[in-house]
Amino acid sequence: MSITTDGFPVATTPAPGITGVDWEVRVDFERLRTYRLERTRQALEASELGALLLFDTSNIRYVTGTQIGYWAFNKGERYALLTRTGRPRIFDFGSAAKAHRLQLPHMYDKGNSVGGNTGLQGAIHPRVGLQARAAQEIRSIMAEEGVGDMPLGVDVAETSIFLALAEAGIRVRDGQQVMADAREIKSQDEIMLLTQACAMVDGVYQDIFEALKPGVRESDIVALAHARLFEMGSEFVEAINSIAGERCSPHPHVFSDRLIRPGDQAYFDIIHVFNGYRTCYYRTFVVGRATQAQRDAFKQAREWMDAAIELVKPGVTTDQIARVWPKAEEFGFADEMDAFGLQFGHGVGVSLHERPIISRLNSFDDPVEIKEGMLFALETYCPASDGRSAARIEEEVVVTADGCKVITLFPCEELMVANEY
Repeated sequence: MSITTDGFPVATTPAPGITGVDWEVRVDFERLRTYRLERTRQALEASELGALLLFDTSNIRYVTGTQIGYWAFNKGERYALLTRTGRPRIFDFGSAAKAHRLQLPHMYDKGNSVGGNTGLQGAIHPRVGLQARAAQEIRSIMAEEGVGDMPLGVDVAETSIFLALAEAGIRVRDGQQVMADAREIKSQDEIMLLTQACAMVDGVYQDIFEALKPGVRESDIVALAHARLFEMGSEFVEAINSIAGERCSPHPHVFSDRLIRPGDQAYFDIIHVFNGYRTCYYRTFVVGRATQAQRDAFKQAREWMDAAIELVKPGVTTDQIARVWPKAEEFGFADEMDAFGLQFGHGVGVSLHERPIISRLNSFDDPVEIKEGMLFALETYCPASDGRSAARIEEEVVVTADGCKVITLFPCEELMVANEY
């Protein structure tokens, strides 16, 4: 782990400026697109599938290098098809298909970037036949590209799509597992983008620490974070958790308009997207003054975090990491399902939750080997003995040949008191 003799992480993973220049090696987007497509092809060839049909916009971007804004991320209005033998095809929302041909002319033309529509989440009734039309088109392409007798992997889709594919005689399998395999190992360009995204959040936490005082609402901190992230170049803010006072325990996973008061413990999670890559990055503070109960909770959460980080290196399995975290019953929950997401690890990339997933809920039954090039977040949570406060810590780590590097650098070794009295 990249730790100084003073005991805190330092920046050893590059996070250069976000614009392109001719005098420094930065992100090579052509290399990034090539790597992602090659990873997908390798995962597809290792499976039983002949092709992948993708509706998840993170998967679409990973494979095709296209996007049309985050209004479309949960709509299922666009889809991509990749066969074992053909080039990526994008079926997009109206004029977006023409835009891709202009934006990426070396990748897209009228043969593989066209309009597509599968019914606008049921707003266009299936009797119109859009789903059936799409299914027949997919069947024809698979036949033309020599995989017509093989199963089709689908990541996520509406029920009407699955019904149409079945009616077209296409055997459907789970394609999300193939995409999870592809996205598991990050390239140098992906790691740089993920580090740049974290660097933006480092700055936001400085602003939050300075702004955190009585009379400020949880929602004011959310607004501040949104503004600063967009000023720094974020393309989308997926979520800001802003939780204070008695709302800290149990974790509600949603901010409110509650006024922050003297002595409140408060924690925040910043999830945003830079050039397609996300952060998941918690920090905990106290306003004005800290009690011993709050300090003790933070110390425990930090110890659980450090124990997990210490284990991260290639060859370790996820059950070994999960084992250093407390059982659900040991911090106030009935079972691991109720406590899920509190002592937690998850891959971060073009999606918020990628492989590996580390928890006491799943890792003992399905341990996954840690590999060089993985990048994941580790999260710990400890409720305080006062019954209202709690500490929440999260670090993102890159797995190296002999350990890991922390890329979330805002200070978190000790409980920080904002605007101390």
